[in-house]
Amino acid sequence: MNSQTRRLTLAGAAGAIEAVFDAPAEGAVHQGTAVIAHPHPLFGGTMDNKVVQTLARAFVQAGWGAVRFNFRGVGGSAGEHDAGNAEVGDFLDVVRQAAPEGPLAVGGFSFGVHVASHALATLLAEREVRKVVYVGTPASRFAVAPLPADVHERAFAVHGERDDTVPLASVLDWARPQTLPVTVVPGGGHFFHGQLPLLKGLVLRHLRS
Repeated sequence: MNSQTRRLTLAGAAGAIEAVFDAPAEGAVHQGTAVIAHPHPLFGGTMDNKVVQTLARAFVQAGWGAVRFNFRGVGGSAGEHDAGNAEVGDFLDVVRQAAPEGPLAVGGFSFGVHVASHALATLLAEREVRKVVYVGTPASRFAVAPLPADVHERAFAVHGERDDTVPLASVLDWARPQTLPVTVVPGGGHFFHGQLPLLKGLVLRHLRS
């Protein structure tokens, strides 16, 4: 993504996990490390997805190191897709190896939100999680874990108004019992085509708040 990008090979339960680390922008006050999960592997999702890269750029600009990784069976990561079950363990393995200490942020797009939401319960019991960013929460397709109430002020959930992969109504149904605010991008689709700069700006504003 930039001259500060490093490729990583981490160890997971299924074997190697391919990852990249994007260092914070030069001169920025280092905030911690963000781990970002990509969309569904069976539908072409990888760590190089444009939304995932947009999230990484926002974190980097806000002073965070950003770790993106390929789930099992994707790219250079070993193993086979496990419908979001073993992938939770993969997420935790990435955190523990690529971001073993210091402030942590958790991010995800689509399927990645589902995985991150279930990893978050374990992480919150272990360490400080300063920021949570959910883009395209797949509430109509997976049992996305609710966010604990004490995390709401640190969390940012954003969804496209015209998402035809995950209808906005399903995300609001997921958020309503939690009283969790959801930012809606007017006219936005699941992949935010033509609106990635807007998405980056919204995430950046949250990270700097």
